[in-house]
Amino acid sequence: MRDVLPQLLGWWREGRPVAMGTVVATWKSAPRQAGAAMLVGPDGEAVGSVSGGCVEGAVYELGEQVLGGGRPVLQRYGVSDDDAFAVGLTCGGILDVFVEQVDPATFPDLDEVADDVEAGRPVAVATLVEHPDPDRVGARIVVRPQDADTPTRGSLGSPRFDAAVTDDARGLLAAGRTETLGYGPDGERRGEGARVFVSSYAPRPRMIVFGAIDFAAALARIGTFLGYRVTVCDARPVFATRSRFPDADEVVVSWPHRYLAAEAEAGRIDRRTVLAVLTHDPKFDVPVLQVALRLPEVGYIGAMGSRRTHEDRLARLRDAGLTDDELTRLSSPIGLDLGARTPEETAVSIAAEIISTEWGGTGDRLTETAGAIHRH
Repeated sequence: MRDVLPQLLGWWREGRPVAMGTVVATWKSAPRQAGAAMLVGPDGEAVGSVSGGCVEGAVYELGEQVLGGGRPVLQRYGVSDDDAFAVGLTCGGILDVFVEQVDPATFPDLDEVADDVEAGRPVAVATLVEHPDPDRVGARIVVRPQDADTPTRGSLGSPRFDAAVTDDARGLLAAGRTETLGYGPDGERRGEGARVFVSSYAPRPRMIVFGAIDFAAALARIGTFLGYRVTVCDARPVFATRSRFPDADEVVVSWPHRYLAAEAEAGRIDRRTVLAVLTHDPKFDVPVLQVALRLPEVGYIGAMGSRRTHEDRLARLRDAGLTDDELTRLSSPIGLDLGARTPEETAVSIAAEIISTEWGGTGDRLTETAGAIHRH
């Protein structure tokens, strides 16, 4: 919806109904990803794209039907479907497109969502795209982070359903992911029959890994898997190369403390950012940690090293003027106690600590604890 939001908002403010087709799921080599949208305007204009041209004609016809008083429609297009061949989907992909009418009555919070998107504030829109009761299809809730002034708007039809989807949508929003989730008719997580499309409008959180070593390559891989935008930074150009870190979004050759200070000054560090200092060398560790531990907002700061290295590092940081309160922000030695040995196992240990810090987990075995598994 982000690509067509300006045109959609203009018609919404005029009170003119618009049909919107949104890709809610894809398989194989679908040309557009979930979230791509196309509008059929009040005067018949077509705006945006759901498939790069393959099924736009069919989606346009569905949009006209919806604007003519029809119910919202969830339509699947696939290469094995005769209808799909008829409309030209020959790329081998499969996609689900949800077509609905959008106006101030069906989407009363659109202007607030647009304000959040424009300002870069995280917001998710969860829409019920499939349900046994056709009257509930198209219901939606707007979900924001727990600490937002207006965390949730709207309803999917029951408090239980709303609670389950709000919880799951916040997880997707934190990771910057857009997905369709399956539930039972009243939001049962193990149930079937209902599907909710969660569109997240948030930049991916950042993971910055300092130190171009094998452990950094493994952490970059798992960081990407978890939905982070991963940067590997090292001052040594012979080690900080794209070929050594193919899973990272960017590899930066710079002194770590200079790079981090510049990113903070540019406003590219926020409370979701995680920092992993794997340099294992005081001439890199101490300066970058001096910057990191004094940042006003950051999600996680970890540093690799043995317990002896940790004690030596703390002494150096105290000598550099850091207070005990500032040092409590440091996770060192980095990671949870999983008995990890290899770079990949160590990366899992670090990722587990990052997840635990984000969501308030204990790191204990669930079989040895009681109460709710999810705390948010």
